[in-house]
Amino acid sequence: MNPLATVLYTDADFFSPYAMSAFVTLTEKGIPFTVRPVDLSQGENRGQTYGALSLTHRVPTLVIDSFQLSESSAIDEYLEEIHPAHPVYPRDVKQRAKAREIQAWLRSDLLPLRAERPTEVIFCGGKFAPLSEAAQQAAQKLLAATEKLLSHGQDHLFREWCIADTDLALMLNRLVMHGDEVPENIRHYAQKQWQRPSVRAWLALPEKMRG
Repeated sequence: MNPLATVLYTDADFFSPYAMSAFVTLTEKGIPFTVRPVDLSQGENRGQTYGALSLTHRVPTLVIDSFQLSESSAIDEYLEEIHPAHPVYPRDVKQRAKAREIQAWLRSDLLPLRAERPTEVIFCGGKFAPLSEAAQQAAQKLLAATEKLLSHGQDHLFREWCIADTDLALMLNRLVMHGDEVPENIRHYAQKQWQRPSVRAWLALPEKMRG
């Protein structure tokens, strides 16, 4: 793929967990691409220029030549289809379906937790008030599900790493990096996932873009 023809539009702060998911997938697959930040605070995503690229006016948006695609899970799955080398989903069809289930759940549920532990916790060390009862319930739901998913005692959700590991680790790190109570095995899982080179590449983006 031509890096000039493959562009990932992200938020300018690099706080979006969804932009991160798409970035990690592109990086894992070794696809050359260019990152173009969109300033959400200035409403750049609502303008005509970005609207011509993104049906939803949200980030991320992937542009490959004349094809545009928004929504991170759609981007992850599309890239898996067109570039099957270095897979980011399990090869087993049932495990692949479970990985997609986990991704869909993380994007659609746990709203109180996401609101009270925003990604500023992860990406700039933000500190916030103690969790409300609703957010505590969401956190317990997340931790209980993670305990079940990791009950096999392995380092990843499945036999090998997949993009759902990164998505889950990000959600868990909202708690871990804030200092909220998290079982040690889950804390270890989230911290280990955060050391993956593709994740570190995302974390290095703000400095890289400034340079």
